[in-house]
Amino acid sequence: MSATERPLRAIQQIQIGRVTSTEDQTRETLARLASAGFEGIELNGFMTRPTPLFVRALTKVAGMPVGRGGRLDWPRLVAESGLSVVALHEDLGTIEREPAAVVAWAAEFGTRTIVVTGMYRFDYGDESAVVQLAQRLNAAGQVLAAAGMRLLYHNHTAEFRRVSPSRTAFDVLIELTDPDAVGFELDCFWAATAGADPLALLDALGERVRLLHLTDRGSRVTGPTMTPIVKVDSVELGAGNLAVDAIVRRAASLRMDAVVVETHKNWIDGSPLRSAEVSAQVLRRLLR
Repeated sequence: MSATERPLRAIQQIQIGRVTSTEDQTRETLARLASAGFEGIELNGFMTRPTPLFVRALTKVAGMPVGRGGRLDWPRLVAESGLSVVALHEDLGTIEREPAAVVAWAAEFGTRTIVVTGMYRFDYGDESAVVQLAQRLNAAGQVLAAAGMRLLYHNHTAEFRRVSPSRTAFDVLIELTDPDAVGFELDCFWAATAGADPLALLDALGERVRLLHLTDRGSRVTGPTMTPIVKVDSVELGAGNLAVDAIVRRAASLRMDAVVVETHKNWIDGSPLRSAEVSAQVLRRLLR
């Protein structure tokens, strides 16, 4: 499968937040990613413009520090790196309030894909609220489509809460969003963490999934343990227990735009770049 027929090998910006705080550091980081075999990067709107202190503090507490790179000229730095921007993450409220500005910023990066990364302070167990969310996504997706852009929805774990004994919030979003207005970016790590089967979700969603987020799930514990229970966390591709090979093959068969590595934390050697290089080896083998 040639590079023009398969998904791009990409990485999520949040993984490299703490190693992109200055222009020189960012240039070196992006060059190292390209050398490792990454062809694309997925950017976050709040990391490509000055990031509020409160947001930086929250992401640091969560173990996913965004760094201070929001002050940098990301359109120029990414263009110089040769990496393609596969998507721009934005929150739904910003898209609804300032669609023209979001479209213009995405166009600065040469991408036509905008991703909503879930909702904050939102009750995914309330079916009526989820129905309203689907309606909002449809409306936003139609506005973006009119401007030549495409809207995708990115899951975490809350979407797999049940709104009834037989339905999850994610089921509702799949059913009630318009395929012509809303696609999906399936995060396999969070789906599996919630107890869902990523391969089954890919079968259900089919070509509505245009981007795939992938990090493996496992443990770095070595030696004896006090009990047979060890903490499961994100690990590099091939170091955990997700069906990574099968998932990537399915992504390729669906002709997705990109498979996006996002190892949130728990990096090998404590280094987000070393972690990315290890995962890139697996992606290069699976996506030649």
